[in-house]
Amino acid sequence: MHGSRGAALRRARSAALIGLAVAVSAGCSGGDGDAGGRNGAAAEQTARPPGTHSWTSRPCALLAGAAPAEGFTLGSTTDSAPSDAREDIGENGARPLYRQTGCLADLKAPDGTFWKLSTTASVYEDAEPARHAYRVKEDLDRAHGRGPEKVHDAAYAIPADDQGHPGRTLLLWNGDLVLTVSAYAPHGSTEHDVRKELERIVGDAARRTEDGLRDHDASSSAP
Repeated sequence: MHGSRGAALRRARSAALIGLAVAVSAGCSGGDGDAGGRNGAAAEQTARPPGTHSWTSRPCALLAGAAPAEGFTLGSTTDSAPSDAREDIGENGARPLYRQTGCLADLKAPDGTFWKLSTTASVYEDAEPARHAYRVKEDLDRAHGRGPEKVHDAAYAIPADDQGHPGRTLLLWNGDLVLTVSAYAPHGSTEHDVRKELERIVGDAARRTEDGLRDHDASSSAP
């Protein structure tokens, strides 16, 4: 088991680093106008060599202590952290276990309007089941015509909407972690006007959640 975990982490590390190099290169080139710069910035926030991660009963605490975007403040939060492990449907009949933790938060914008932020982190027993779960999500979003917009090799973004609240969702695979972050602007906002703020919010929340769940000792010693 440890041998397969090490091999999976080595493969994932190579994929993430290659993806980061490609995404940052695209962001610096400016060939796609402002979109290229946005994707490059998002990749810098979310693409990291994979590591092992731990479940937490206080996921909202990972978002505290810094502004989710310039001028925004974190308001009321609600933790969602069932302690029981769940069973996933893996490849070839395998049923890997994972534990899930998430946060729902209110954000106050500089103009006084309220936005929504949610995070859902699934921590698997190994890296390979996490990779499979991420690919299944990506295939489903593609099949339903929701994109995806690649951020780097192991992350993508899709537009979101919640009863007239335009939003953005970022999905990220990193080692044994599958992370979903969504943010929603106030009702009546246009996607074009709020896209930059949504990108900054989901990118920052993804970076801080991944870093807060990461076992830095284990990741630094992984082969």
